Amino acid sequence: MKIWRKLSVFLLCVILALTAVGVVACNGDEEVDYQLEEVVRGDLSVVVSASGNLEAVNEAKLDFGSGGEVAEVYVKDGDWVNEGDMLAKLDTVQLELALAQAEASLAQAAYNLHQVRDVLHAAEDQVAVVESTYDAAVLGVEYAQRQLDKATIVAPFDGLVGMVSVEAGDIIMPPTAMPTTIVHLIDPSVMELKLEVDEIDIPVLRLNQQAMVEVDALPGLELEGVVTAIRQTGDVSAGLVTYGVTLEMDIPTRSGVMVGMSATADIIVGERSGVLLVSSRAINLNNMGNSVATVMVNDERQEKIVTTGLTDGYHTEIIAGLREGDMVVIDR
Repeated sequence: MKIWRKLSVFLLCVILALTAVGVVACNGDEEVDYQLEEVVRGDLSVVVSASGNLEAVNEAKLDFGSGGEVAEVYVKDGDWVNEGDMLAKLDTVQLELALAQAEASLAQAAYNLHQVRDVLHAAEDQVAVVESTYDAAVLGVEYAQRQLDKATIVAPFDGLVGMVSVEAGDIIMPPTAMPTTIVHLIDPSVMELKLEVDEIDIPVLRLNQQAMVEVDALPGLELEGVVTAIRQTGDVSAGLVTYGVTLEMDIPTRSGVMVGMSATADIIVGERSGVLLVSSRAINLNNMGNSVATVMVNDERQEKIVTTGLTDGYHTEIIAGLREGDMVVIDR
């Protein structure tokens, strides 16, 4: 994945657009072709671009903790729910009966324990047996209550119902290693974008760098994101090495952004404001290894050593050596 560039210059765009002049100079029989470009002051941004799909940061795939027939489904796809709202429920007749039987067993065990302790003053070994029966009855009630509780799905947080996979009357098998998702609940206020970034661009990425995100399906909407994770191991595919990068962003209410939408991010890896800018083609190296630019002064060329800063490959920041308004020579 290549680094794409953005350049914003607050002088007139027509000035930045090069005020380029094609010149043909004759020196005997030799014809020299070059163009002039004005050194201007502007803003420079260098970004790493990558694409991916939006995912919810906070989501829950909710399932029943027991099997049975679905009695009620209280929500549908796209509904907004609040924490604690009931979403779906199994037929609980058998579970309620099991709880009642467990509670009856507990009551009998409690009575028997009272009898052997306080009335019959039974031997310690007899009391121990009745106590173990009582403890087992307590566990039986707790288990029956948990099974009954698992027959109802409630919202663990405020959010949007992304998907409902059952209807009333459906039979749900007891949960196994892969329980059936009944309701997929998401928090649409915060999402993340997972990107695969080329190994060439990874060295310039840092946590907390800012990014601008555009959603393919919603032209005109621009989201602000931040780098929250950079995977430290690469993936190799067809000879290309990429690294996973995660952005997180707040989603405006009623923006239309949905989980799964395709999006493109420009991660800002360098910014300069109000700096001198010149075409990168105007910068060369002299025999001493110094960066130089050729300036046209009174129709004569003058080579000047320059100190360069940030570059996006097309435009380069000039820190020293040139002045605003200088006309640099770009040989064709």
